[in-house]
Formats: sequence, C-alpha cells, structure tokens
Amino acid sequence: MYSEEHLYSIALRECNLIGDINFYKLVRTFGSAKNAWQHTRKEYKKIEGLGYKMVADIGNPDHLKFAENELRFCEKNNIRINLRHHNELPKLLNECYDAPAILYQKGSFDDHQQKVSIVGTRNMTSYGSQFLHDFFEETQSCNFASVSGLALGIDKEVHEQSLQKHIPTIAVLAHGFHTIYPSKNKRLSEKIIEEGGALFTEFNSSRKPDRENFIQRNRIVAGLSPATIVVETAFGGGSISTATFANQYNREVFALPGKITDKQSQGCNHLIFQHKAAAISTVKNLIENLGIKKPKAKMKELFSHSEINIQFSESQQLIFDIIAGNPKISLDEIIEKTDLSSHKILPIILELELLGRVKSLSGRQFLAI
Repeated sequence: MYSEEHLYSIALRECNLIGDINFYKLVRTFGSAKNAWQHTRKEYKKIEGLGYKMVADIGNPDHLKFAENELRFCEKNNIRINLRHHNELPKLLNECYDAPAILYQKGSFDDHQQKVSIVGTRNMTSYGSQFLHDFFEETQSCNFASVSGLALGIDKEVHEQSLQKHIPTIAVLAHGFHTIYPSKNKRLSEKIIEEGGALFTEFNSSRKPDRENFIQRNRIVAGLSPATIVVETAFGGGSISTATFANQYNREVFALPGKITDKQSQGCNHLIFQHKAAAISTVKNLIENLGIKKPKAKMKELFSHSEINIQFSESQQLIFDIIAGNPKISLDEIIEKTDLSSHKILPIILELELLGRVKSLSGRQFLAI
C-alpha cells in the first residue's frame, strides 16, 4: 500500500526546520525524498537559502523510526498518504505556493467536482444558521462539495446541512487522525466518510490540536476551493485568516453582511469594507457568482423584492421604464427619448443602480435588472 518514498517523505518532513516549502525544494533538487534524505547534508550548498544548521537534522534515525510507526498507523486506519511531489494533492491546493508536502486522507474525494469552502464563527447566531439553511436548500440539486473545518458553530452546521441535503462534504482537521477535535464531532466525522465525503489533514498522528495548527489548517480550507464564503465572524476571528489565504491564492471571497452592532458580523463587514470580500446580497446572486450548476427548483432570494417594496420617484420610474424597454440602451439614446441633459439623467441612473434595478455596461450602456 505504501512505498519507500512515503517512508522517507514522512521522515524528511519530521526534521527540524524542514517545512513544506523547504521540503519541496529538496525533493525537486534531489529527485525524491529518499535521495534528499541520503544526500542533503553533504550537498546542501546546492540549494539556495539552505544553510548547514537548517539541514543538520536530516538523516536522524529517530525520524525514520517514527515514519515506520506512522506507516503502520496509516495502514491500520485505512489512511491514504498523498505526496505533493508525486502530484497526488487536489489540483487547486497544489497550485498554492505553501501547499502541504504530505496530505493524509480518509474517505472519498472527487477532484473533478467543484468545491465551495464555507467558514465562520464557533458562536453562530440565528442569522448565520438561517443563511446556511437557505443556501443548502437552494443548492441541494447542484453538483458541488462543501469544505469546512469541523469546528463547532458554522463549520458543524455546514457539514450537517450538507449531509442532510446529500451534498458531499470535506472536513479539514487541525491535528492527526489519532483523535477528533472537538470530541463531540466524532460521530459527525464518521458520517462524513460514510456519506461519501472525506477528512483531510497535513498533521501526522503525533500532532495534537494546538492553537497554531488551526491557522495552518485554514490555508488548506481556502486552497481546496475556487471560492470561500465567510458566514459570520468577529474582528480577528479565525475565519479572517481563511479569507486572507483565499485572497493570497487569488480565489474569490464572499462575506455575509450584517448589522454593524452585531459582534459576529463585524469581521464580515470589515472584509467587505476593505474590498477583501464581495458582499452577499441574495442566495440566488451568490449561487450565480459561484458558478455552480443551478438547481431545478426556483431559487428564493435571501432578501426578496417582496420584502423590500421599492417605490420609484416619478423621474426614476421614467428612466427605468426606458431602460427596461430598451436593453443595452446608451446614454445618448436616453437623452433623445427624454429631452433631459446627461447631468440630470446620470444621478437618476446611479440611484437605480444603488437600488439594484439597473446595471451599467461598458460604453455607457444600461440594462434593467
């Protein structure tokens, strides 16, 4: 089941000062983890940025013994070992410059299926819960898999809603497979695998859920998907780091806005304010932006037009009716039809845009929504 390369990869990654980036440098230079293990200390000057102190722990027999035990643990627990330098990581994650050298996996993973990462606070409110209910209700016939971190609150709700709607879900752990944290999510983790989902971790069986591991975990959550949704988070919440990683990887980020007085919405609002996330206005619009296959059922908007009854002024109604009746109409054509000057028309169009009823196109053309 496992090769000699798996053994030396685990041993090499266990060495002091050999993180994911240095690991990748070594295997590219020497061709394999085994060769790097055997030759790095003699030939470390070949690699820019590596001094003797950095490579001094390579070849330590204790690490090789640890790797042997780890392989036995993985075999006993049916754990797959994915090596980055063998191109075994999920494709999108592999594109990240700091992707894990080793990714341990339990369960099934379809790399061709689109992923959507959804994260948020452990202190979920009814607002966040309702959003997730509506999102999964409208996407239950879409072909995608959700990704989250198996924490309490938003993460747990994401996995549970996915399972209820028969949507595959992927949980990324901040520790090895010897445990599940929090322990109350153990049954949930088992059900994820039973229902065709997967558990991922970059941590071996010696690694406990230490605080710093959660930030590392968050980069994998962001790296697995082309888009990340932040549902609720306070200032400085862990989900901010996930959004930051997603931005660094040039992935899309969406955030659910809320009241400025609500603590669990302040982080989302700040991401939107800093242009680090797009604001979610409706579930329908979000699904369109994600590009996942639309469900057959009619999608209900998060904030529907029936809830927000817009009353146009006389001038707004005039301009809107002209644009609605003439798709992609230009500003000059509106001027001709109204005998109004551009400096009177443009502020009205801006008001209609802010109301979400008109969209500006290139070439000063306009479209009714």
